[in-house]
Amino acid sequence: MQSLPAPRLVATDLDGTALRTDGTVSPRTAAAFAKVEESGAALVFVTGRPPRWMGGVAGAVRHHGLAICANGALIYDLHTERIVESHLITVDVLEEVVAQLRANVSDLAFSVEYEAGFAHESDFLLGGLDKARRTAHAGSLTARPCAKLLALHPGMGADELQAMVHELVGHLVTATHSSRRGLIEMSAQGVTKASALAALAGRHEIKPAQAVAFGDMPNDLPMLSWAGTSYAVANAHPDVLAAVDHVTGTNDDDGVAQVIEKLYR
Repeated sequence: MQSLPAPRLVATDLDGTALRTDGTVSPRTAAAFAKVEESGAALVFVTGRPPRWMGGVAGAVRHHGLAICANGALIYDLHTERIVESHLITVDVLEEVVAQLRANVSDLAFSVEYEAGFAHESDFLLGGLDKARRTAHAGSLTARPCAKLLALHPGMGADELQAMVHELVGHLVTATHSSRRGLIEMSAQGVTKASALAALAGRHEIKPAQAVAFGDMPNDLPMLSWAGTSYAVANAHPDVLAAVDHVTGTNDDDGVAQVIEKLYR
């Protein structure tokens, strides 16, 4: 039986998927990524991370390729470490979304990811790779267009909060989440990992059937649905495990590398 051709595009989420829990790219995964590039296929990192969090990843992959950041809002060139394309939430939409959420959901705190920089309200509990950044009140947060608006609730789960946000402002922004805490990430209406990946693939005349994608959280679902072949790592959110074609090993067991090694023998 003749084997199928290797994919022309590999798209992978980073945190919780290709990166280990400590945020590093393992030697095995770095070697697997190199196999993709050596084959002539496109390797695209598709992440909720902002560009300012991409330095370590860029170094681990020798500054090759493009990254789709902020859930599709920003396209980042890993070689030049510059943003090459942006899809931002406009000021009027940003103001309306914050006003609607503030009026209907108590105890929310907001932060904003700009093309260059990040600002947060004083009661927004920072996590992940963020340290103390510029503290601002809601009015100044919404004074200029942004790549991503984040809303944090101290006691609500992410799935429950996303449902509320979608009901209240889903006609204005696209809301998703990639965290175990009550943190919702909002992009401009229609901007997702899939929309950015589809546009990039189209420019290279790559069809969905020629792409394989890896993910672990709900913000990966549009991308996983777009790709011809989809994988979840074993540690993925239940909704992701239920939606994909295949399940591989966990992020800490180099699940993405396990598949790539088979695809690009």
